[in-house]
Amino acid sequence: MNLVVDIGNTLVKVFFFEGRKMSFSQQIESAQKMKLFSILNRDHNIEKTIISSVIELNNGFYDKLRSYSGQVVILDEYTKLPITNKYETKNTLGKDRIAAAVGAHTIFPETNVIAIDLGTALTIDFISEKGEYLGGNISPGLSMRFKALNDNTSKLPLLSKNDEFPLLGKNTNEAIVAGVQNGIIFEIDNYISEFKSKYSDLKVILTGGDSFFFAHKLKNRIFAEPFLTAIGLNRILEYNVEQI
Repeated sequence: MNLVVDIGNTLVKVFFFEGRKMSFSQQIESAQKMKLFSILNRDHNIEKTIISSVIELNNGFYDKLRSYSGQVVILDEYTKLPITNKYETKNTLGKDRIAAAVGAHTIFPETNVIAIDLGTALTIDFISEKGEYLGGNISPGLSMRFKALNDNTSKLPLLSKNDEFPLLGKNTNEAIVAGVQNGIIFEIDNYISEFKSKYSDLKVILTGGDSFFFAHKLKNRIFAEPFLTAIGLNRILEYNVEQI
């Protein structure tokens, strides 16, 4: 069994895979990350582990993790990848972005594919049919856009996503919701259209916390996969074990 641990600023996401099939997932608060080991104390036969963390972890944490698993891969810019990373500044590339790119290539091998992550930030990353990660773009995510309008103006209220929104707002609240949400829809749809004009076989995968909110609002056909990053991390783990 494979253990995948993805530690973010607010949540620790824990996954078990049997080969490439996910069998278990759970989330805990990052501030309570030591609770991870109470999950591992259950009857799990863990053969190998990968951990991706945006926060610094001490050696004691890694040592304890190794006591549950024979092989542990710690994801960083030097970790071997099953795709070719063409990014110029590999040390600044977010681990979630490269994991999502690997996940997209795992789902659609030998195909041009873009992975769109609708989380805190909106990231769009491209992987070629040759398995080359060629880069991507970053812009503010949904909540960040609402917050920016409130933080940087004196009178605009802080709003949140709403399933009901017009093309053109007739009051300030409507104008904010329509502007933010239509802006994201137009941004994503236009990116997809531009890529499709160059790559007719293009596949699109949507992931992240706001992915399902937007999935049916886009003009273009997409594939929604909430566990894209975990799928990518698991594939990176398998690839590194294969290289030993």
